[in-house]
Amino acid sequence: MREIITLAAGGEDVNPLIPETYDIVWSIVCVIVIGLLFWKYVVPRVTQTLEDRTDKIEGGIARAEAAQEEAKHTLAQYQQQLADARLEAARIREDARTQGQQILAQMRTDAQAESDRIVAAGHSQLEAQRQQILTELRSEVGRTAVDLAEKIIGQSVSDEAKQAASIDKFLSELDDTDAGIGVGR
Repeated sequence: MREIITLAAGGEDVNPLIPETYDIVWSIVCVIVIGLLFWKYVVPRVTQTLEDRTDKIEGGIARAEAAQEEAKHTLAQYQQQLADARLEAARIREDARTQGQQILAQMRTDAQAESDRIVAAGHSQLEAQRQQILTELRSEVGRTAVDLAEKIIGQSVSDEAKQAASIDKFLSELDDTDAGIGVGR
């Protein structure tokens, strides 16, 4: 076998692991051409793609941060509105409580006034009834006194003037007796 390799190489001893010079040169030229094409067309596209992805990622992060800031701002506004609404509700409750107390006070005042009016009307009616009863009682007592006097005396007391004078005298004595009893108490 060695002889075949030696004959093919022209009698020189050639290492099969080392390529020929023209193969090395053409390989270098191909690598340079491919490298230039790669550098001119592929690297800018890859770089642009990476930059686009970076922009998208950074933009997404920026948008997310902006959205988060907007959410925080909206939350703060919501909390402020909620606090304002709570204050307004507290103010409305306090106003309602105050109005309720005023209404109760007014109703108490009106009820007291109505009660006083009813009591005063009752007193005036009672006084009128008392006077009516006293008048009726005086006239009844007067008639009874005249009847008794006629029975005791045995004669008729027909004179109206004498009868009225006797009744008045009897009633005044009765009033004096009542006044004396009332003072002694």
